[in-house]
Amino acid sequence: MSQAEVVSGVGKGLVQSKSPKESKSPEQSQSTLIIAKKDPKWLLVVRGLILPLTVLIIWQIVGSLGIISKTLLPTPAEIGVAFYDLLITGELFKHLKISIWRAAVGFLVGGSLGLLFGLLVGLFRKFEQSVDPSVQMLRTIPHLAITPLFILWFGFGEFSKILLIAKGAFFPLYVQTFLGIRNVDSRLFDVARVLEFNRFKQITKLVLPAALPNILLGLRLSIGVAWLGLVVAEIMGSSEGVGYLIMDARQFSQTAVVFVGILIFAFVGKGSDSLVRILEKKLLKWRDSFNG
Repeated sequence: MSQAEVVSGVGKGLVQSKSPKESKSPEQSQSTLIIAKKDPKWLLVVRGLILPLTVLIIWQIVGSLGIISKTLLPTPAEIGVAFYDLLITGELFKHLKISIWRAAVGFLVGGSLGLLFGLLVGLFRKFEQSVDPSVQMLRTIPHLAITPLFILWFGFGEFSKILLIAKGAFFPLYVQTFLGIRNVDSRLFDVARVLEFNRFKQITKLVLPAALPNILLGLRLSIGVAWLGLVVAEIMGSSEGVGYLIMDARQFSQTAVVFVGILIFAFVGKGSDSLVRILEKKLLKWRDSFNG
């Protein structure tokens, strides 16, 4: 093959291999724009309500037809009436206020310690070798197993309840902070050395921002576990709180009130989780992630 034929063949190949933008048809470009467009917020809300509304409608129909005893499974309408009665009498706010206070104090104590120990264990190898084995052993102890011991040591007062909640909130934040720090790309430290960052700048400008996704995940998990610890603490022994409201209603077979207490835990827990998700969106704007 002559040199002219080779050059001609290369030229034809260059002409045929157009850039992706030039080879796309108008229909394909329009399709790409449609896929990239975000759905309006009201549509997202409607999609989220489809499943719970369907369940409530079927539940109401089954209860109204008497297929299931109302003592075992009251209808949504009866639960709504029980919620309204508790709201009017002020009993619901009284118990909810106490439960939120206990959960908040326990979470602040346990979460703060979990974050602090997670940072120390993640940053210092010797601290990890001294502390982490004991913490991992304590992490496996269930709430129900340690609750009788807390009651024996500290009684039925507020201190034992807050301590139980703090115990649950400690471990998720500790583990996620530790993992977040250890998952920081080591090549970033090479960049930090080139920029002549000192130890403090490495931690504040490099380690913490890179570990922030894991820390925020640990924050969400800690809030959820704090609510679980609150339920255990109030059910095991309490004269106030939403957990006490549930146990008191169970003794008198007021199933609708039991459902009200369960829904209160669900909605308040979801609300606190949503606040952390909003915080995630603001603090993690720099991260490109798959949205599905």
